[in-house]
Amino acid sequence: MTPGAGIGIGVDVGTSGVRAVALDTAGARLAMAAEPLPAAVRTAAGGVHQDPALWWQALERVLRRLCATTDLGAQPCALCLDGTSATVLLTHRDGTPYGSALLYNDRSAMRAAARVAATAPADSPAHGPSASLAKALRLLASTNADPEDVRVLHQADWLTGRLLARFGDSDWNNALKLGFDPAMERWPRWLAALPLPMQALPQVHAPGTPLGAIAPAAAEATGLPGDTLICAGTTDSTAAVLATGAHEPGDAVTSLGSTLVLKIIAERPVAAADFGVYSHRLADRWLVGGASNGGGAVLRAHFDDAALARLSMRIDPQQPSGLDYYPLPGPGERFPVQDPLLEPRLTPRPRDDVRFLHGLLEGIARIERDGYRRLTQLGAPAPRRVLSIGGGAGNAVWTALRRRLLGIEVIPAPEQEAAAGAARLALAALAGA
Repeated sequence: MTPGAGIGIGVDVGTSGVRAVALDTAGARLAMAAEPLPAAVRTAAGGVHQDPALWWQALERVLRRLCATTDLGAQPCALCLDGTSATVLLTHRDGTPYGSALLYNDRSAMRAAARVAATAPADSPAHGPSASLAKALRLLASTNADPEDVRVLHQADWLTGRLLARFGDSDWNNALKLGFDPAMERWPRWLAALPLPMQALPQVHAPGTPLGAIAPAAAEATGLPGDTLICAGTTDSTAAVLATGAHEPGDAVTSLGSTLVLKIIAERPVAAADFGVYSHRLADRWLVGGASNGGGAVLRAHFDDAALARLSMRIDPQQPSGLDYYPLPGPGERFPVQDPLLEPRLTPRPRDDVRFLHGLLEGIARIERDGYRRLTQLGAPAPRRVLSIGGGAGNAVWTALRRRLLGIEVIPAPEQEAAAGAARLALAALAGA
């Protein structure tokens, strides 16, 4: 991916906040800004939803802050945005949301997922209640929407549309779990058997495809130059891989954020819906991976950052904890097993917090190990090294513990911001503009 002259701006919309990074032509960071997001609303039925207006408000603030610290007017600018995978909302044609969005970890679409299971091919990434397709069907069933007016959009799609003042564009990566076939570059015919208006589906582009100049109202709201090029986005985990510089088959990237996301670069796609495994297309390579619900959210439910740092230093990573935990924040798992009813296993809890944390870190590391084993069993290349990103990547004790269990090189990635990966796509768009 060859960068072009100018400034690439990447925006990462995560579960807890929005982060923006500006890179120069050489890929060096010029500036960074961040804004928090309020916590999502959770329901007893497994729903996790959020008002999309909160995303836009945070995006406005983070871009204004970025513009205040960087001179963006002196050379061409392009912007690419990534969002959480399978966070879905319904909108009118003009982009006005019908209501709240269902977030990536919403598991309320069980009935819709059963209907998808009876229709979609067995290897489709659109299977499961956490996939975009089931969520879209659930929203359509509960919304009195005009089929000619309604649009199905992802988080990144909608925010990109706000910047362009037109809606209906998506990308290979976000559209994957809505049923899009990135190898054939089309919506498959089997979708017609579902109660989903085909006109509601977005037009899908390669990540980073130039879509047009920023709309005047969005430029004024964000402080961006009026000729800023807006590009098709991607998912947060794909942007994170791009940020690390991983590029060879066998390069693996583990994201230790609120959830645990594994990706490995391959020459061919791998799909296994029964195990929550799917492949994102990126140029002529594929990112084979899966996402577990286990991760940092479990740790933060028990310890704050100071306690995590203090207690970790007292753990011997070369010794097993003796605890058999499967750390999840609540019922339900996506990968390396897909079981929406899987209960967390966090007992017995020892009185010693050091040993308890040891067990949690080890449990998440076992999920990582089993995840890469699953990917290899299904046809992905064996990982030759693991680049770590996310909040847990800086924990040296956890890194050593993971290295012991994985048996290969495990190192923190030199670039930790997924927004930098989106910025790389923006720079590539400038190169071809």
